[in-house]
Amino acid sequence: MPGSHLPLLEEGMARWPFGPPNAGIALDFTGAPPAPDELRALVEERWKALPRLTRTLVAPGARPGLAWWTGRHRWARADGHELGRQVDCVDGTLRDAVGRWFHTPFPADRPPWGLHLLRGSTQGEFSLLFRMHHSLLDGRSLTTLLRSLFDDGRPLDGAASLAVPGPRRRTARPAPAAGGPPGLLTAGRAVPLPHQGPREPAYALVGLRADVLRAAREAAPGRRATTNEVFLATVSGVLRSRLPDGGSGAGPDAGPGIGPGTGPGVAPRPVWLSVPVDERPDDCGEFLGNAFANVRVPAPVTLADPAARLTACTGLLTTVTRARSTSERLVEGTLAALPGATMALAGGTIFAPAYAPAACSYVHLREQGQTLAGRPLRSLNIVPMVPPAGTVTFALGGCAQGHTLSVATNSGSRDATLLAEAFLTELAALAERGREQTADDAGRG
Repeated sequence: MPGSHLPLLEEGMARWPFGPPNAGIALDFTGAPPAPDELRALVEERWKALPRLTRTLVAPGARPGLAWWTGRHRWARADGHELGRQVDCVDGTLRDAVGRWFHTPFPADRPPWGLHLLRGSTQGEFSLLFRMHHSLLDGRSLTTLLRSLFDDGRPLDGAASLAVPGPRRRTARPAPAAGGPPGLLTAGRAVPLPHQGPREPAYALVGLRADVLRAAREAAPGRRATTNEVFLATVSGVLRSRLPDGGSGAGPDAGPGIGPGTGPGVAPRPVWLSVPVDERPDDCGEFLGNAFANVRVPAPVTLADPAARLTACTGLLTTVTRARSTSERLVEGTLAALPGATMALAGGTIFAPAYAPAACSYVHLREQGQTLAGRPLRSLNIVPMVPPAGTVTFALGGCAQGHTLSVATNSGSRDATLLAEAFLTELAALAERGREQTADDAGRG
C-alpha cells in the first residue's frame, strides 16, 4: 500500500466535488464515558497491526494542470505515528460534530481519520464517533474496526487487513423484476427535493420504533420481508411522494424526466436508487479499505400501494460471488488510467439527480449484548458524505437494540429533516399494511 496509487473508486472519492469526502459512524452507549487515556490504550492494543491507519493521502498536484488530469492520489507512509494521537475527547454532540467536522478537510500531514469521545444528548450517555476520509475506509471496514474495540473483541490481524479481494468478488444479482442492471451511463428520472432553506449541507437523525419496523416487515403477502427490503420500499415511498405526478410519469414535468419517445402507453424512465454492495468474498472479510460497488436498482415509484412497493423490492440485492470478467477488468483499468479526465467526462452524468436521486446505505451490527468497557451499546448512527447536488442519502444504522435513520442533503438547510419526517410517515403507512396483513392471516387461520 505505501506509495501505491488509489484504485478508481477511491480516486473518485478523493476528487469528490461536493465537499470534503468525510464520512463516519457513531456508536451511542449508556453510562459514563471512559477516560480518554483508557480509549487510547485500547486503540493502540487492538489496532496496532493495521498499516492502513498510519498512512497519509498525497494529492497528484497542488493546482489544476496536467498532473491533476493524469495523476493519481497515493498513500504515503507515516512511520512511527502513534494511533493514540488520533483519539480525542470533544465537548459536543454528534450534531455539533457533523456541522463542524464533516465539511472540513483532514490535515495533509496526518492519517485522515479520527476517533472522538462525544457527550450524549442526555446525562448518562456518550458517543464514540469514528470519522474518516472515505478513500481510506468503507462502512464494512468501520464495523470491523469498531467491533474490535468491544469487550469481547481482539486485536485485528495486519495480514488479514491487507488481503485485497481478488478476481472473485461478491456482486449483486438483480431480481428478474428489475429487468437487469442499467448501463453505466444510463440516466433515469430526477426527483425534486424540497429545497427549503439556504442551499447548504444538512443532516438529520431519527430513531425508528422497533414495533413499527417489525410491523412493516409483515406487509409483504405470504412472507416476512427483510429490514433492507423495508428500507428500500420506504425510501421509494418518499421519492414517490416528491414526484408531481405521484410516480405515474403522466404529469406536466413528464417530458424532461422521461426523455424522447414518450407518449400514451409508454412507461416513464425508472427512478434509480444507488446502493453500496460489499464485494468482499468470505475469505476477505477483515480487509480494510474500500471494497464495495455502487449498484443501481429501480425504485417502484409507480406503485401506489405500500405493500406492492415492498413486494417489488424483494430480492433486489441478492448477492453472488463470482469472478470479474475480462471486460470488467479492462474497463476499470482504462478508466483508472486517466482519473481526472474520467471524472470530468462522466461527472456530469453520474452525479446528476436523474442518474440516482437517492442513495441508500445500511450498516448493521447484529451481535447481542455489545459493551465498551462495560458500557452497553445503545444505537448505531451513520454520517454519510455530502451527496451530489439535488440528491439525498438515506443511511440506516442498526444494532440489536434498534435502528436509526440518517438523512443527508445539500439542497436546502431544512431538506434533511423534511425527508426524514417523510420517511417516518411512509414507514408508518407500510406498518399499517403489515398489521392489516397479520390480522387477515389470523382470520384465515
